[in-house]
Amino acid sequence: MAEKIIFTIGRQFGSGGRKVGKLLSEKLGIPYYDRELLAIAAKDSGFSESLFHSADEKPSSSILYSLVMGSYPMASGTMGFNEMPLNDQLFLIQANTIKKVAAEGSCIVIGRCADYVLRDNPDLVSVFIHAPIEARVKRAVEVYGVDKDKAEDVCLKNDKSRANFYNYYSDRKWGMCRTYNISLDSSAIGIEGCVEEIIRYVELRNKVRAGS
Repeated sequence: MAEKIIFTIGRQFGSGGRKVGKLLSEKLGIPYYDRELLAIAAKDSGFSESLFHSADEKPSSSILYSLVMGSYPMASGTMGFNEMPLNDQLFLIQANTIKKVAAEGSCIVIGRCADYVLRDNPDLVSVFIHAPIEARVKRAVEVYGVDKDKAEDVCLKNDKSRANFYNYYSDRKWGMCRTYNISLDSSAIGIEGCVEEIIRYVELRNKVRAGS
């Protein structure tokens, strides 16, 4: 797969989306960015890395205002950078970091509205990994060590936080299949199966682009 390609992976909590990204990175030999983005953004901006971690995939505190008013402050373009809530400033910095790593070459970016940030990039392949709640609860307990009695609540709360973040900073709906190039159920085909399907999609897309 010699052509440049940028993969973005959105995921439900407990679906194994990060594992899919890591395995895809290993198979293709391209960089993988998850929390690594926070360190790069902090270094480039001068903000503390702990600030990026505290705001990671969490919407601005102004989300309540936007819900009441029916508007998206980030999309309006009416605020100056320094007038924005801190989370909004951090999001813009992180978005620039995502664009920076995408410009450097093929890579995989996990979450953080990356598919929306890179929506005009012709090299983009956006993926969403999901699974039924039962499978995600099982993974949360066995892989992440979440208490069995709390696992479903943890999954749902993390999903809600990611959805609020995505829906706030984009004009799309998190998890809606038409938003992504590929939507895969990891419980049905497994982590390796997801990776194989993603690679197969790219190969087929390349053939279509080549006119073969």
